[in-house]
Amino acid sequence: MILPWLQRKGMIMADKTVDAIALLKADHRAVEALFEKFEATNSKSKQKAVATEICTELVIHTMIEEELFYPALKGKIEADLLDESYVEHDGAKLLIGQIVAGEPEEDFYEAKVTVLSEEIKHHVKEEERPKEGMFAQARATDVDLVALGAAMAARKEELKAQFKGNGLPTPTARTLKPVKIALGEPVA
Repeated sequence: MILPWLQRKGMIMADKTVDAIALLKADHRAVEALFEKFEATNSKSKQKAVATEICTELVIHTMIEEELFYPALKGKIEADLLDESYVEHDGAKLLIGQIVAGEPEEDFYEAKVTVLSEEIKHHVKEEERPKEGMFAQARATDVDLVALGAAMAARKEELKAQFKGNGLPTPTARTLKPVKIALGEPVA
């Protein structure tokens, strides 16, 4: 599904090498489709399956960005964009943890998936914004985006295999400090 889209957009080479930005954009489109699929179903078992797929895709996506893409851009694009991206990832990870640990029958489950979708839409808009966004700035650097894309694709496949065998790990926050929070009575 994604490969033909990338080929039509000229983002995939004859040898099927994808540059880093094309890989990330393909992930964005795939997750957008999953959120739409979640919204279209009322089946609790299908909601759980789709939500788990969304969370898995997002954990893998954030890991390849944080391990490879963002470090390659450090010092080459606006520092504020990178900082905000790490914080946005961590906000999403909090919801991912709640969704993975929850069940569709629980109060606020669907609301958590909806809010995660909204957070991801904002994050994608920031990355893909023409001229000023992270991807536009990355294209203006000397970073070899094809080599980086190959490394990211390899890491992505490695993570998929790992998660298939061991399940989804607890998301790792990089910008948040532990804080005490009191849990009040559940909303009635």
